Amino acid sequence: MVAKLTEAERSAFFEEFAGWEPVDGRDAAKKAFAFADFNEAFGFMARVALAAEKADHHPEWFNVYNRVEITLTTHDAGGLSKRDASLARFIEAAARGSRG
Repeated sequence: MVAKLTEAERSAFFEEFAGWEPVDGRDAAKKAFAFADFNEAFGFMARVALAAEKADHHPEWFNVYNRVEITLTTHDAGGLSKRDASLARFIEAAARGSRG
């Protein structure tokens, strides 16, 4: 089983990943991304989906046209874990790549 982040690790998560916010009532993090159009948003989602599948760690997400909202948490751990930090790192890199 994956361990939940300690309070210090959780604080470090939110310091490292600018724009990610705690989710009310849950030990989770969320962030909204905006892209030029649907094609760019969908390409970003495809890259994240492939990385998530490879890591066997899947985000909760919502997409409308050029917007993608992502929530990360590790259900097995009951909250944020190092798996979320790893996926957030990939997500941030993928988002930067989508925006040129």
